[in-house]
Amino acid sequence: MPLPLHSFHIPVMGTGFSIDTPLRVARYGISSVISLVDDVLIEQVRKFHCQKNGQPYTPIENRPDARARRITAYLNYIDRTVKQQVASLQSEPFGQGGAIDRYFEWLPPCSLKTEFEQMRATPDPSRKSALQDRLRGRIVAGSADVNIMTKLDADQYANGEKLPSEYALAMSALRGFAQSDLGSAIVFSAGINQRLYTYTAQFDDFFPDRQGRFKKRIILKVSDYRSALIQGKFLAKRGLWVSEFRIESGLNCGGHAFGADCSLMGPVLEEFKQNREALQTCLHEIYIHALGEMGRPAAPTPSRIRITAQGGIGTAGEDHFLLRYYQLDGTGWGTPFMLVPEVTNVDLASIDKLCHAKRDDVYLSNSSPLGVRFWNLRTSASEEMRRKRIERDKPGSPCPKGLCLLNKEFEGKPMCVASRVYTKKRLDRLSKEKLTETQAKILRERVLEKSCLCHDLAGAVSLNHQTDPTATPAICCGPNIRNFNRTFSLEEMIDHIYGRLSIIFNHERPHMFIEEMRLNLDYLKEEITLFTQRVSNRQHSFFETFKKKLLNGIDYYRALTQQFIEDQRERFLDDLESLQDEIECVCLPEAR
Repeated sequence: MPLPLHSFHIPVMGTGFSIDTPLRVARYGISSVISLVDDVLIEQVRKFHCQKNGQPYTPIENRPDARARRITAYLNYIDRTVKQQVASLQSEPFGQGGAIDRYFEWLPPCSLKTEFEQMRATPDPSRKSALQDRLRGRIVAGSADVNIMTKLDADQYANGEKLPSEYALAMSALRGFAQSDLGSAIVFSAGINQRLYTYTAQFDDFFPDRQGRFKKRIILKVSDYRSALIQGKFLAKRGLWVSEFRIESGLNCGGHAFGADCSLMGPVLEEFKQNREALQTCLHEIYIHALGEMGRPAAPTPSRIRITAQGGIGTAGEDHFLLRYYQLDGTGWGTPFMLVPEVTNVDLASIDKLCHAKRDDVYLSNSSPLGVRFWNLRTSASEEMRRKRIERDKPGSPCPKGLCLLNKEFEGKPMCVASRVYTKKRLDRLSKEKLTETQAKILRERVLEKSCLCHDLAGAVSLNHQTDPTATPAICCGPNIRNFNRTFSLEEMIDHIYGRLSIIFNHERPHMFIEEMRLNLDYLKEEITLFTQRVSNRQHSFFETFKKKLLNGIDYYRALTQQFIEDQRERFLDDLESLQDEIECVCLPEAR
């Protein structure tokens, strides 16, 4: 696969916000990521696009392996359609403001854009025609990548009997991608899943041909270097090469947040920068050995592992600094694209709420049934419906899709902790436990706070496609949304990323590193409160380590400011000093 021309990609957003984003941006060379969580939604979206474009559609009904088959069918549709879009773009005439002109105009500074500008300036018709033919031949589509949350791998049942492990949710999704025609990457997120990673080695498309080329690549989304090394080694031992480590901020992100160990973006990126060659060499040695034992061909030199970062990036200056100082191969921009209707599926009512979101409207919740913290929009229709159910004394969701049946607390089949059945059982059990009034209030709220994300994260698509007018969308924007207050065109957002335009309205916005520090400090304070109220089982060492990492982060960033542009340095240092004072004043709880 050719190297991407754009220096940014659009990460996965929820289950539905980026479900058809490749159909909107891949023709322009922009890579994006589709979620494979919700096969029911995927089937609905395939039907919608087939009917919209006059293509035949044959439904895939509920029967053995329907999940994998739906995913394969949709990804094949994506593959065919993007190829047709690119072919159509290549056949367009230059100079008429069409898609072919936009393809090159939107590029960052690069040799291909220089050639395009030279073609425009060339007066000789024959020379101009030759340059145009050359440019057409260099057009490549952005990658239509897919995402699997490795934790979302519930076993499936039929007639009361558990099905074999390959029918589990993540396993089926992997198979759906592996059997598709797409030549792109699978993004594994949320940590290691040993059976899923081992299963990946059963599909030839993840192995190189004799020239070292991959039809399907593996991207690992991680929040620290140690996780990258452990997961990379596990895959390499099975002959699987990690083509990219996608580093995401633990807390300064959208959707699910993994901030429990205070892995600050700057120090983590520094560790990758310092150890990049050692990581590459280590994994390659294991990888080559494994391929040799399997009798598979291996290229003498490995493809270079890409290192990218995402989470909270909001300005071209931040983007450029990450690329330059940490020598990254790319960055991810997610939450701001929720305000680009050309790119993502967000219904009009939710867009309006995002444009007017205040600081308290976007909060780090306990809404996710996966037991992982989750960025939530307090004013979303999903949250409004959750509160109404509680008011009507019918808390919990009817659980229409059953994608999060992971809890085994009660007898029988696993349940989703956001479901009505589980909520009733858990509240009944809580009422019988010996708790203080404060403990009971906190734990009750934890039970009631769970949302039906696997269904409601598809709500915006259902409204936009008019497949379910009663849908109540959940919105998983990150805190970065507060810095934007209107909708944008794709061109505006690209120009903002590359510094050709600024669309941020909050000019008092702190630097992304400062914002991440603040989020981690708030998280620490909340965890201390829970521990003090005896509703947390954290070890005392957790608090000591967390505070120490915050203070070490202050020292790291203070030294880093020498790399900053001078007019940014003073504000950054002032913010660091204020944070340091606040961190040092945090009183850690006594061990118990």
